[in-house]
Amino acid sequence: MSARRSVLRYFEGCSGNRLAADQEGPIDGRPVLLLHGGGQTRHSWARARQALASAGYLAIAVDARGHGDSDWIDNGDYRLESQVGDLTSIIATLDSKPALVGASMGGVNSLIACGAQPDLATLLVMVDVTPRLEARGVERIKDFMLSNPEGFASLDEAAGAVAVYNSTHSRAGSKDGLRKNLRLGEDGRWRWHWDPQFMLGDFRTTVEEISRRMFEAAVKITIPTLLIRGQQSDVVSPEGVAEMRELLPRMEFVDVQGAGHMVAGDRNDVFNDAMLDFMRRYLPVAG
Repeated sequence: MSARRSVLRYFEGCSGNRLAADQEGPIDGRPVLLLHGGGQTRHSWARARQALASAGYLAIAVDARGHGDSDWIDNGDYRLESQVGDLTSIIATLDSKPALVGASMGGVNSLIACGAQPDLATLLVMVDVTPRLEARGVERIKDFMLSNPEGFASLDEAAGAVAVYNSTHSRAGSKDGLRKNLRLGEDGRWRWHWDPQFMLGDFRTTVEEISRRMFEAAVKITIPTLLIRGQQSDVVSPEGVAEMRELLPRMEFVDVQGAGHMVAGDRNDVFNDAMLDFMRRYLPVAG
């Protein structure tokens, strides 16, 4: 089974919304859904998707509703329930149960979905997210996402804003990646490729609800679970990891040096090695 080049495909979400995805790997391979964080797009998984496909898995990186090339929701329905509903709608169309790899928002949705349906997936990889969300880190994410509402005059300007937010990530070669996470408006300015309505509402109340729902879901998880944290993360603390281990005693844990909240982007080589090692032990490729 040889990996094939990435192809674009679409799924239907729980609201009849279109969800864009890049799929790569043997069509009969074990499916792995890659779910990005808030404000990101499916392109943040490019190298992880390629690594999974090369290892014989069918890797599917999805744009969440309101992000990337997926539909923006006219009525601004970006509630947690709707995001989780999109995930379960995607899974219902697959030929077999997938592994879930979720970063930040994608990890939240994956954990809650698996808590509600313990047999929904084969295994769960959570990337820098636990039920205990550190307020300082979450506030910093919010401030970054709400900054520069008028966009950027150039890709260099956008890269500078990212560098200020994430000092652990190199700017080398960042323009190509940024181009896929930005959209060029008719006014010639670059803006992040997500719906501004995504950030409407009471942010603090939303985060508190997410945390509560994650605590409730974690104790119901029965599938193999791996938590990958960026050692310099300000969103997931050592205390949050310890708390998660109490909720999931059999959970495996990897702390990635030199990485912050954006683990897969900061140290992609280490991230891919940890993810693939876990996959091969609990979900080996057939043959």
